[in-house]
Amino acid sequence: MRSDSPPNVNSSKRKGNTMKNIFYSQKIAPYVLVFPFLLIFCGFYLYPVISTVIMSFQEILPGQTKFIGLNNYMKLFNPTFYKALSNTTIYTFWTIVILIPLPLLLAIILNSKKMKGKTFFRACIFIPALTSTIVAGVIFRLLFAESDTAFGNSFIGFFGFDPIAWRQNEAALMFLMVGLATWRWMGVNMIYFLTGLQNIPKEMYEAAEIDGANTFNKFRHITLPFLKPVSVYVLTITLFAGYKMFEESYVFWQVNSPGNISLTLVGYLYKEGFQYNQLGFGSAVGVTLLLIVGILGYLQLKLTGFSGKGGN
Repeated sequence: MRSDSPPNVNSSKRKGNTMKNIFYSQKIAPYVLVFPFLLIFCGFYLYPVISTVIMSFQEILPGQTKFIGLNNYMKLFNPTFYKALSNTTIYTFWTIVILIPLPLLLAIILNSKKMKGKTFFRACIFIPALTSTIVAGVIFRLLFAESDTAFGNSFIGFFGFDPIAWRQNEAALMFLMVGLATWRWMGVNMIYFLTGLQNIPKEMYEAAEIDGANTFNKFRHITLPFLKPVSVYVLTITLFAGYKMFEESYVFWQVNSPGNISLTLVGYLYKEGFQYNQLGFGSAVGVTLLLIVGILGYLQLKLTGFSGKGGN
């Protein structure tokens, strides 16, 4: 029997059916949808990481590149690297100590039924996250200038303390960097905890009140366990943000502070790789930083029970 449909119509129908089968196939469709992400990931993340690892074993000079083995990594054993690692670790420690319990406390207060003006206070605390770190850092430099009339010295002078050279003193400069990070990211972490608090079933607290539990017991046995996933997430991002910190130190002293009191690992990478044009050594610093963050992140997830199938 002859078909009345032209050959090109049948061909178009077959092509349409083939495309339909591809996009509706449970085996093929997921790969089609994920492909754009994989393409972006390989182009903008995986390729730069692989290139950086390769460069860390090279000496890169204008017009020439040669492999030098582990020489760049051997050069890491120097006082400047140790100072940068120490500054970064201390900074990360204090941001974790401050930017987890304090936002949690604020979230609990703002989640209370007795709290008035919740929306206003949430906005006020979150707005600093929308501010540029450089702009905020310039304001901090003005507030904590070395003059006696600056806000910082005027404030401590009111309590009878002598003026401080804030950017010249290592402890004071660390206070400024941690303070800047706290001011900027407090609201973000607070929103994370606030979201977690609002997802806790109210029936749990009502049942605990019936059983005679006080506020501390409800916080210990209900709030903290339910907030564990959020707390681990906030701890993870705070840890990563601490070790990749650059802007908070750069805004006060760039990368040439006296005695390297503001030098961080990322700042050291920038200094060696771009200022001194030692891209191979800078890449070695970057790979080392990646390994440090990866190990610390794994240990943190392991200790909190989120590293494998047994995670809660």
